[in-house]
Amino acid sequence: MIKVTTPLLPDLDELHGLLKEVWQSEMITNCGPLHERLEQELADYLKVPYISLYANGTLPLLAAIRMSGVTGEVITTPYTFIATSHAIWWSGLKPVFVDVDPSTGCIDPDKIEQAITPNTTAILAVHVYGTPCDTARIAEIAERHHLKVIYDAAHAFGVEKDGRSILTEGDVSTLSFHATKVFNTIEGGALVTNGEEMKKKADLMRNFGIEDEVTVSAVGINSKMDEMRAAYGLVALRKVEEAIENRRRVAMHYREALAGIDGIRIPEEQKGVKSNYSYFPIYVEDSYRMSRDQLYEKMKAAGVYGRRYFYPLITEFEPYSTLPSAACGNLPVAHSLAESVICLPIHHKLTDMDMETVIKQIKP
Repeated sequence: MIKVTTPLLPDLDELHGLLKEVWQSEMITNCGPLHERLEQELADYLKVPYISLYANGTLPLLAAIRMSGVTGEVITTPYTFIATSHAIWWSGLKPVFVDVDPSTGCIDPDKIEQAITPNTTAILAVHVYGTPCDTARIAEIAERHHLKVIYDAAHAFGVEKDGRSILTEGDVSTLSFHATKVFNTIEGGALVTNGEEMKKKADLMRNFGIEDEVTVSAVGINSKMDEMRAAYGLVALRKVEEAIENRRRVAMHYREALAGIDGIRIPEEQKGVKSNYSYFPIYVEDSYRMSRDQLYEKMKAAGVYGRRYFYPLITEFEPYSTLPSAACGNLPVAHSLAESVICLPIHHKLTDMDMETVIKQIKP
């Protein structure tokens, strides 16, 4: 079986050494020494000023919305994982879906502009498959209309554009460290902020809003990362560069082997972007010899497990399907992508034989 992804597993001996430190300290949560060390090492690696660790990737989305003072309507994308819009809904806000760019799958800035109303207070955009949004256009729109910008960067660990981390774009960015991601802490996440005051808010949000033993200054939640997962992350971080290089090798092999196949579209690489190769989507168009779903089932029968990611669109699910912005006619590009995409297996352990097995299923 060739899986779509596999976790980045740390060295057991190194992990055991750090876990021994945890046992000896008898401190297993509440910002222990390994937690603090992982925050600093991640900030250095990702080239960001401030980062706050969370227990999973959804909680920093909720915290980002709360700490940014977002109200009313939030313009967002239907072409993403359901956690993005769930965070808006859970916050008592209204998601307003707009269409996406056909080449990147990221939110279309032109459609953002058209969807702004007096109730709009924020844009929640997603760096789809780790491909950066048009952050310059989004920033210009947000500044002109006085909107907050939150980036769901769950796929974008380590991604840079023109030598700068894309995590520094917008007001805040969120990361997921789920086991399926390029870097993981088994389960975890982070909130990246650009100022000391926002960092303080992010830290308060993850611990009930507790400022000290006699002061609660914000309505927070319990979303702290424990020392065991911090230990896992510290050891995994030492292997992430090698893992990304292996992913790059896989992506380049796919790109070369699948080029020129009628009906198979491969997104172009963006200039100036340092990718993490978190996903490798292909789009199965009408001129291909079979439908997307037929190819998907053919691959699965051969033990090749791709993923129709993101299918169905969020706007196909309750409670979103009844929103005016969810109407199919408003989102033709997003529907087209969702109905044609297959993300091929890509991870650091994929062998040459595995890749050839995948390619064999697609080539005529």
